[in-house]
Amino acid sequence: MIRNQAALDDLLARTRRFVREVAIPNEDRVETEDKVPSEAIEAMRSIGTFGWSIPEEYGGSGLTQEELALAFIELTQCSVAYRVIGAQNAGIGSECIIRDGTEEQKRAFLPRLATGEILGCLALTEPTAGSDATALKTTAVQDRSGDWVINGHKKFITLAPVADLFAVFARTDGRERGGDGITAFLIERGTPGLEPGPQTPKMGQEGAPIGEVFLRNCRLPADRIIGLEPGKGFRTVMKALNKQRINLAALCTGPAIRLLDEGVRYAREREQGGQQIGAYQLVQAMLAECKVEIEATRALILQTARKRDRGEDVTMDVSLCKYLATEMCCRVADRIVQVFGGEGYVKGRGIERFYRDVRAPRIYEGTSQIHLLNIGRRLLASAD
Repeated sequence: MIRNQAALDDLLARTRRFVREVAIPNEDRVETEDKVPSEAIEAMRSIGTFGWSIPEEYGGSGLTQEELALAFIELTQCSVAYRVIGAQNAGIGSECIIRDGTEEQKRAFLPRLATGEILGCLALTEPTAGSDATALKTTAVQDRSGDWVINGHKKFITLAPVADLFAVFARTDGRERGGDGITAFLIERGTPGLEPGPQTPKMGQEGAPIGEVFLRNCRLPADRIIGLEPGKGFRTVMKALNKQRINLAALCTGPAIRLLDEGVRYAREREQGGQQIGAYQLVQAMLAECKVEIEATRALILQTARKRDRGEDVTMDVSLCKYLATEMCCRVADRIVQVFGGEGYVKGRGIERFYRDVRAPRIYEGTSQIHLLNIGRRLLASAD
């Protein structure tokens, strides 16, 4: 649902200008320094990326799901690090608070998340709890004072090395698995017992740190439970991920568009056999396949976003989007490396960087296989 087309057009134009004038020229620097430059962060603040999905009454832009998808498609036509640093607050960095936080929690944290004063992260995954998030072993026990004492170990947490606010999920019912006994806590960096680990080395996505979080007798008052209701955390995170999976689909479409643009440009300038390689039909076919898949994915994302804006159930739709977009982006990256040939494999053009960067989304926020299972189960459950 687009509320004000002129305002949206202006936002998209400013985002394109940021990508063209700030983000792309600094991509090599981001990779070399493994961080997003402060001037790029300030430029993202100027277009409001940190608060795009945070309601206006808390200092954000309050974009609808459709508007957010369109904005993310533009923002991500550059290195992945920019959107991780500058837009996670507009996704899982704030969504649990938006969905189920108390008014006091919203006013305490959302305005600062919206400006980028603080960065939020979602600490759910554990060494033995990935696809089966209900198997998490982090525990929270309430003592006689009414405080909760949390112990556990989180892993592969995006922005953990630099985040200021952690949405931490812990089991409060004493059982070993199941979603009903999981509680969501808000923990600020510096809280005794919360120990973020160093950055975890990874294949790609330089400038977008991930890491571990250790919780050792981390004591919190009861008012740090999201929504003040123990045992509701798993439902909270599922609500957040339903929205985030549409976001992630859009976040994978932007890099695919950039890769195709680079491939078309190279096919028109590179010559072999006395002519541009774009004149060869097999090269044209690879580019055409990329275009078809990008446009089909974009259409599904926007269709799903509109359904969510209308309040319809999109539980299966978000799995369709997440699966299609993440798999599509990897296929596009593979084809474009092939179009570039050796130039696509070596460093210098940035193509190999995208090839590495876009592999991760097929794993996080539900692997492709988990989403296929979800789609299959829902199909069978809905059959007459």
